[in-house]
Amino acid sequence: MYYDTLIAGFGGQGVLFIGNLLAHAAMVEGYHVTFMPSYGVEMRGGNANCNVIVSSEEIGSPVIDNPCSAIFLNPLSLERFQDIISPKGLLLFNTSLIDPSLVSRKDVIMVPVPANELASKLGNIQMASLVALGVFIEWTQILKKEYLEEAMEEMIPPKLHERYMDLNLSALREGYEFARNVRSSIP
Repeated sequence: MYYDTLIAGFGGQGVLFIGNLLAHAAMVEGYHVTFMPSYGVEMRGGNANCNVIVSSEEIGSPVIDNPCSAIFLNPLSLERFQDIISPKGLLLFNTSLIDPSLVSRKDVIMVPVPANELASKLGNIQMASLVALGVFIEWTQILKKEYLEEAMEEMIPPKLHERYMDLNLSALREGYEFARNVRSSIP
């Protein structure tokens, strides 16, 4: 198994966190992994993206030229990166911020997700990236959900568990449910 993805958005949207979480969960499940973050000099509001490769074999390079999937959380990421996704790849994008008419690719599987709205239902719009990751995991099935949730337990410091664990897990589960509902409505 070899699966690579590009995750991109604004700094502060949780792009690097969900990329790191995906990579950590893949390691917990026993896969070889690379995680390569990239971000601008700005702390919030600048561009942030990361590449994650999950493989059953050793990985020769962390560089991804044409990812088989992408998660885009903002319009700039879509504009900048949509052309590099492999044909027949997966393009998951946040319709809360990205107008679907901006997607010019017709040769990819498009998964529009109103991530901000789904996160708002949970009471915290900052959970939008975790909602998107939940959709991605449910849609692709590249990892077992229990490993993702175990990785979350390990990544969040124990003193912050009470404050964040339930909300973070709820956001992932909201994404899982959204993906199941959307997938079942496709003929």
